[in-house]
Amino acid sequence: MMKHFTLFTLVFLFSFPLIAQVIYEPFESVKIDGSRDIKIQLPRNYDAEEETLYPLVIVLDGDYLFEPVVGNTDYQSYWEDIPNCIVVGVNQRETRDDDFFYADETNFPIAEGADFFEFLGLELIPYIEDNYMVSDFRIAVGHDMSANFINYYIFKDKPLFRAYVLLSPELAPEIPTLMAQRAPLIESNTFYYLATADDDVKGLKTDILALDSALKGIDNEFFHYRFDDFEDANHYSLVGLGIPKALNQIFSFYKPITKKEYKEKVLEYEGSPFEYLMKKYEDIELFYGFEKKVVENDLRAIASASKKKNDIESLKALSKLARQEYPDSMIGAYYQGMFYEEDGNLKRALNSYQSGLLLEESDYITKDMLLDKIYELKD
Repeated sequence: MMKHFTLFTLVFLFSFPLIAQVIYEPFESVKIDGSRDIKIQLPRNYDAEEETLYPLVIVLDGDYLFEPVVGNTDYQSYWEDIPNCIVVGVNQRETRDDDFFYADETNFPIAEGADFFEFLGLELIPYIEDNYMVSDFRIAVGHDMSANFINYYIFKDKPLFRAYVLLSPELAPEIPTLMAQRAPLIESNTFYYLATADDDVKGLKTDILALDSALKGIDNEFFHYRFDDFEDANHYSLVGLGIPKALNQIFSFYKPITKKEYKEKVLEYEGSPFEYLMKKYEDIELFYGFEKKVVENDLRAIASASKKKNDIESLKALSKLARQEYPDSMIGAYYQGMFYEEDGNLKRALNSYQSGLLLEESDYITKDMLLDKIYELKD
């Protein structure tokens, strides 16, 4: 079913200005003996000369699914909840039956479906890697037939993607059984997101619930699974609900320190608060394959924990890190002044706060804040 469906209006949850321009281009392929139109969205302020690497998000059914994914990645990365991403959509409105074709006997792609499978892995992704600053952390997003199709990459000895977003998939009959066999064997951190809705297509939902039942009991530390069954949503509107939930799960380890993490992990950590911060960012690089710049939110959290624990050395290390990460901002001067103040060296604290007046304000530290500290110390 649903080999063909009409265009629909997707009600997007928010509107957000996109600074980077979408690149539209035809992609000629030997594997599929033809071409596919692709869309490429680069992050804000993307600079090919910098060494920054970005996660790559491949969106099938790009005719209608690309824009919701782009909107969500741009919005969440703006607030530093997820990293900036490079999003590539593949338009398939006229070719989806061929592109997603699989054999009834094996439930795996054959003929045109096998060609399209190789097109993604052997042509499109290498092309993007050769021309843009992408990391090895790849995410696949699909809806309906394309959501079923991205499953096939997880069965490779070395899966092409690290994260799979399946929005109301039209599953091949044996996929729940095959996935239940495959998931326990995965040996690298893999995210798997599955979504349906109370008003989803009945036949699809039955199979989706069977897949959820097969996966929710999997005991594998490398297989990170989340399932959502949305209320008051249907086969189409669940897309707008599922994408942000999926991104939230995929980048759960990337997020800035929350109040919960602060109370339960930072304050309870056996080492110093600064050591916790370093481990968090080392784990992010190890887990996702790219470095993350220390965000101001996390500096604030570690400074607070250091003061709470009377850990002067941790505060000293934090002030040094702040100056390195934000040399042109008031941030470094503020935390250096905080360290000297806690250490009892009020003269140096005053000098540090005063030096920050000539630098740029940040999201949390302003000229008025520094002036308040200066007046306080002078009094």
